[in-house]
Amino acid sequence: MKKKLLALTLAGVMTLGLAACGSTEETQEPAASGDGTYTIGICQLVQHDALDAATQGFMDAVKEGLGEENVHFLEQNAANDPAACSSICGQFVSEGVDLILANATPALQAAVAATGSIPILGTSVTEYGVALDIDDFDGTVGGNVSGTSDLAPLDQQAAMVKELFPNAKTVGLLYCSGEANSQYQVDTVKGYLEDLGYTCELYSFVDSNDVTSVTKTACDNSDVIYIPTDNTAASNAEAINNVAQPAGVPIVAGEEGICAGCGVATLSISYYDLGVATGKMAVRILKDGEDISTMAIEYAPEFTKKYNVDLADALGVAIPDDYVAIS
Repeated sequence: MKKKLLALTLAGVMTLGLAACGSTEETQEPAASGDGTYTIGICQLVQHDALDAATQGFMDAVKEGLGEENVHFLEQNAANDPAACSSICGQFVSEGVDLILANATPALQAAVAATGSIPILGTSVTEYGVALDIDDFDGTVGGNVSGTSDLAPLDQQAAMVKELFPNAKTVGLLYCSGEANSQYQVDTVKGYLEDLGYTCELYSFVDSNDVTSVTKTACDNSDVIYIPTDNTAASNAEAINNVAQPAGVPIVAGEEGICAGCGVATLSISYYDLGVATGKMAVRILKDGEDISTMAIEYAPEFTKKYNVDLADALGVAIPDDYVAIS
């Protein structure tokens, strides 16, 4: 079955101007058509280390490939509000940008809803088939969409739980129910963990308002907690740690930013490198004229076992020698 993109129905779309959406760079006027310069709109869902690194890597690669003087970035942050993503992407379309970078799944969904013609590159998106409701996803979205995925091997993350906590019995999977890719990850990891002999339970929070209460419930009923690559969890890592560390419950995280805030260990990628890969794709589209409809989703080439020194020491977790300390 050929792909179908998700028809987004974001109720009550905000009528925020771009200035109200957390801009981190002064908005510049779109480049004039045909003058050899390009305007790229960047919609980032929320500010946290992983997404920030992906945006920076993208911008660095684009400036290197196109020449810094030849590219203007309209960089906007949606403050973890999908409706703001919709407003931002709609404004990018109105201004006639040459390409949109959608950093995280809600940003990608909003961009896809906003335009079927302007090239869209996603990054920090875990599973494009899930994010865009594509049947029988084969690795290429088609149309005006491509990008990079931050999906780490989920079976290896489950194996990390077994390696570090072989005597644990119960694993709580903590995630935001509003993030489709988080649901995909915990459902998948749950199967791997159950195959390894663990009893698993899902603990979902809706948004930042119930992170603390749900984390407490998870800690009360779990020997270990697993958190997938999840933007809301990343933005609330300190709040999660304020519950989990005093409770003595270790966390294995899906990415380094979450691990640095509340986790003991992770199997993670470099989000900066992921952004660089996305930026190189943008150069191929804008400068070389490559057809985005034929560009397959690209994945991180390397995964590294990392650990949080302070939390590992505080919780008395023995870390094998092949893990790298998070600096």
